This record gives sequence, C-alpha cells and structure tokens, in this order.
Amino acid sequence: MARRALKLASLAAATSGIYLYGNKFLDPNDFGVVRVGRAVATTAVITYDYLTSLRSVPYGSEEYEFLKSQVHLRSAERLRELCCANRGTFIKVGQHLGALDYLLPEEYTRTLKVLHSQAPQSTRQEIEQVIREDLGKEIKELFVSFEDTPLGAASLAQVHKAVLQDGRTVAVKIQHPKVQAQSSKDILLMEVLLLVVKQIFPDFEFMWLVEEAKKNLPLELDFLNEGRNAEKVAHMLKNFDFLKISRNLGKLYSEMIFVNGFVHCDPHPGNVLVKKCPASGKAHIILLDHGLYQVLSESFRMDYCRLWQALIKADMKRVQKYSRRLGAGDLYPLFACMLTARSWESVNRGIDRSPVSASEDVEIRSNAAAYLPQITQLLNNVPRQMLLLLKTNDLLRGIESALHTRASASSFLNMSRCCIRAVSTYQRNKSHSLYRRAQISFTEALSLWQINLYELFLWLKGSRLGNWVIVLLSRMHHSTY
Repeated sequence: MARRALKLASLAAATSGIYLYGNKFLDPNDFGVVRVGRAVATTAVITYDYLTSLRSVPYGSEEYEFLKSQVHLRSAERLRELCCANRGTFIKVGQHLGALDYLLPEEYTRTLKVLHSQAPQSTRQEIEQVIREDLGKEIKELFVSFEDTPLGAASLAQVHKAVLQDGRTVAVKIQHPKVQAQSSKDILLMEVLLLVVKQIFPDFEFMWLVEEAKKNLPLELDFLNEGRNAEKVAHMLKNFDFLKISRNLGKLYSEMIFVNGFVHCDPHPGNVLVKKCPASGKAHIILLDHGLYQVLSESFRMDYCRLWQALIKADMKRVQKYSRRLGAGDLYPLFACMLTARSWESVNRGIDRSPVSASEDVEIRSNAAAYLPQITQLLNNVPRQMLLLLKTNDLLRGIESALHTRASASSFLNMSRCCIRAVSTYQRNKSHSLYRRAQISFTEALSLWQINLYELFLWLKGSRLGNWVIVLLSRMHHSTY
C-alpha cells in the first residue's frame, strides 16, 4: 500500500504533490484479445507494405526513395493509431521512438511526436475509484476542492489541481487504471512481434527498445521511486538560481550528466516548464516527471566526459579511442554524428566552429534513413546507459532548436566546464599524493579560467562595447601607417 500514495515536497512555493495509482477498471476496448489483435494486425500490415511496395523498384533510384518515404509515413501513421488505441505502454514506447531524431527516419519521428500531446485521460469515475481503492476514502474527505479537468495527461498518469483540508494547494498525480496490470503483457507482446519482424528483416535490430522498456517501465510506475528521485535531484541542484533559461537548460543537464551521473531522462517540452518568480522576477526551470532517471557508472561517466572533450576539441584520435571504449567499435564515426547530431565533416572541423545549417540538417536526416541498419547495430552494441542519454540528447536538442540556442558557443563552454570539473574530481579522488592533488586542482583552475576568458572574449565580440573597441583598435592600427 505504501507504493500507492506518496506526498511529495513542494515543486514551487505553494505546490506539493500526491502520487496515486490504481488498476481495477475494466474497459471492453482493453481486453487482452483486442489489444493483441490490434498489435498483430498492425504489425502484419506494416510488414506487408514494406515487403511489397518496394519489391519491383530499382534500389537507390529516385522512385525507390520516394516510395520508401511514403511507406515510412504510412507505417508511422499506423503505428501512431495503434499506440493511441492500446494506450499506456504503447504510448510510452511511441513517445520514446518519436524522440529519436536523427536515429529514425523523419517520417516516424514527426508522426510519433504528437503522442506527447495526445495522451488519454481517465474519467472522473475512474479517478474516484482509484483514490477510493488506494486510500480508502472519497475525494471529498481528502480535499476541500478537486478540479475535474486535469492540468496535464501523460501516457501513464494524469495530474489534477486540488486543495487539502489544511489549505495547501497540491498537484495530485493519478496513474491510469490498468496501466500497471497491462504493462508486462504489453512488453512481452512487443518482444514477440519484434522477434517475428527480425526474422523477416534481418537488419531490423530494435530489441534494445524492448530491453529498455522492461527495465524502465517498472521504475516509472513506482511513484515512491519518483518521489525519491525528485528529492535527490532537488538536493543535488539546490545551488542553481537561473536567470536565462535558454543557456541554463543545457547547463543543468551538463551538471547532471558529467558531474553527478544522475540524469533526468524525459525532458520533453511537457516536462520542462519555465516559471517567473513573482517576488524576484527571475525565470526558473521546473522539471516534472521524475520517474525515469539514469544512474551512470563512474567508468562510463569518465569515458563519456573525455569523449565530449575530444569532440569539442576536434581531437579525432581521442574521439575514436573513447567511442570504442563506449562500444561503438568501427562505427565510431556514426556514433560521433549521432551524439552531436552533426555531419562527419562538422565533427572533423569542430562542432563549436559553426551552427547547424539547413543543408546539414537535411543531410543528417537523410543519412539517418540510409544508415538505419548500422544505427540499430550500434544501439545494440553500446552500454544500456547510453540509450537513455541518446534519447535525452535528442529531446534537449528539440527544445534548444525551438529556443534557437542549438549548438551555441555557450552550451559547449558549459559542457567543457562540467567535463573539466568531473575529470579533475575523479583524478583527485584516485590520487594519494598531496602534491599531485594540488597539481590537478591548479590545472583545473587554469582550464576554467581560460574558458571564462574565452567566454568574455565572445561576449565582447558580440556586444556594442566590444564592436566599438574593435573599430577603435582598427582605426588606431591604420593610423600608424
């Protein structure tokens, strides 16, 4: 019973949460035979479409590429309809696929992204039954007021605004009925269907998706775990007081990934809110949905830090070295492109040298479709920790693209700072020499100072004062001749 209800600490000054779930409502539309029938039929139709539509067209021709795009789109729409019909776990997996920009064909990601805003809502009757079964009381006994319309609905739960008997305003998160009971069966069904598809298309390697769902869904359905994660990340990031959201969202995640190794892995737009504090006027980031976190091992985190340092410095030997250590093997160029969402040419030149152009964006998306077998092979080879990080990277890039801060110099500077701090802390902890620890600290301070100096240079270069100084120096230079 303890797993069924949990009051969380406040997210903001006057907000706290109660997390609930229940699973005893029955809907004829959700009977096992109906759900299995839908999934089998949809898989069969999609498989038949791929087998027959491209059979008589020369591979690689313009007509082949056009027809392939049409098959991708039809299949993505059928998959979206299946997710909406079966709900719960299917929507969660569909959302995951929709977040894999630059890993899946654009037709799939564009079509499945709508699942973030088309989650089902439980009825008032279902909500009342869930609360009655889990807490043994009626809504009116627990709350002074309880809004019928949810503030938001997701694949596994929905949130309502309510007021407790003591006058506190709270967010009440209620798990959709049947989700927990159906989740294990749904994952088994997906596993069987993917194995069948793999027999027909040997290059189809998506079993990693099922393995991740097996591991992560129980965590997301455990609201006590979500409460602990929320408290841990609140303590971990308590010193952050943000003024500029665009730059600091990346800074926040760099801190989680490189320094702490404890990463919120579902930062889609519905889970990242921006709120202006009435008292100070400052803008704050609010992270919601703390069910899914990835804990990074120390060895993985250090290799990942050093890989990103190599990518930022365009050090190809170290890019190859640390990509291989992270399981990429001979596919390390593809791995580097997937991590950065940049072309191999840009990776070699330096990803901080220039922003992503429209033509490069088209090239990346085209390559994602062309190299799908290699991408799926790579995803099966890398450590499981990497899969959620790739998903997180893509979700963050989507937000940064909307805010026009993608691949900005400040984001790479923040990543560099966090990598330097993380590696230096690791080296100090491993050193038994006082002199060596002092040397590491000095090198760390010098490197951070160099980054600060470079950031000041970029600020001056982009400011009116900086432009004025450059013009003045230029005129003084010419006047000497």
